[in-house]
Amino acid sequence: MNPADRCQPEAPAMRVFVVEDSLAVCERLQTMLAGIEGTEAVGVAATAQGAIDAIRAAQPDVVVLDLRLAEGSGLDVLRALRTEGAAIAIYMLSNFAEAPYRRLAERLGAQGFFDKSTEFERVRDVLSAHAHSIRADRLH
Repeated sequence: MNPADRCQPEAPAMRVFVVEDSLAVCERLQTMLAGIEGTEAVGVAATAQGAIDAIRAAQPDVVVLDLRLAEGSGLDVLRALRTEGAAIAIYMLSNFAEAPYRRLAERLGAQGFFDKSTEFERVRDVLSAHAHSIRADRLH
């Protein structure tokens, strides 16, 4: 390794895109992401089409996706990304966490589905573990 390479800042291990139409929840997610080592928030969107377009451009490792959006649905975003074959980990976060929504999101390819009111902190744990896994993969 060239000694000058050690002086280069390390690239974030995990790039995260947030799709959320509530400003308060979006800010809470961004604060949470800032506390996860090696994680960088690379974009935010509040509508389904805006999210699809921005995610295509940003190419994140992970998307945290609300179910109900200002325009459209998180399920629309999930379908579009999976139809395109995007290799992005997608975690749903919603106040509408009933079993039918969870099953549908899982069937469409979400890696996890969390209730905003009772499982918000679990999202941090899952994202932290995901970031650790990405860091380990990139070291090998």
